[in-house]
Amino acid sequence: MNILTSIFTLATVVTVPLHTDTAAETHMTTQKEQKVKEQLSVQEQVQDIARDRILARWKKKQLDKWQNLSREPFTINASAYTAAADECGKSDGVTASGVKVQENRTLACPQEYPFGAKIAIDGMGIYTCEDRGGAIKGNHFDIYMKTKQEAFAFGRRNLTARVVF
Repeated sequence: MNILTSIFTLATVVTVPLHTDTAAETHMTTQKEQKVKEQLSVQEQVQDIARDRILARWKKKQLDKWQNLSREPFTINASAYTAAADECGKSDGVTASGVKVQENRTLACPQEYPFGAKIAIDGMGIYTCEDRGGAIKGNHFDIYMKTKQEAFAFGRRNLTARVVF
């Protein structure tokens, strides 16, 4: 046996785990985590289907608004809001369109924009028009955020946006 084989054999012996059931416990934990992820994924898919159905009903009712949407970039005056009762008058998180708010998706748009319209906001991502608000007029849009801290930190910004077709 040469010196390298001896060192490799010694290293292999030293790295044997002290607990033989650790691998089994890790495997069980991984299986449980995977099951939870699958359940959440199914719940999200069901919610997405329900949301899509609600917005499809609005699309039929708001055909005229869809036809009048601009294809050109425009400037929005963006602020942020939460689903808190002191901001919305209720705290169930259900928007004017009937779908539940979701961070990085829900956008309160002026009346001219139909529910379900996708708005790409530079530096922010693509949002879906799902809500309205008393102060949401002209070029004022409100981006839903989960916490008041995030909403206050966002403040008010002029951003470039465009409707995504």
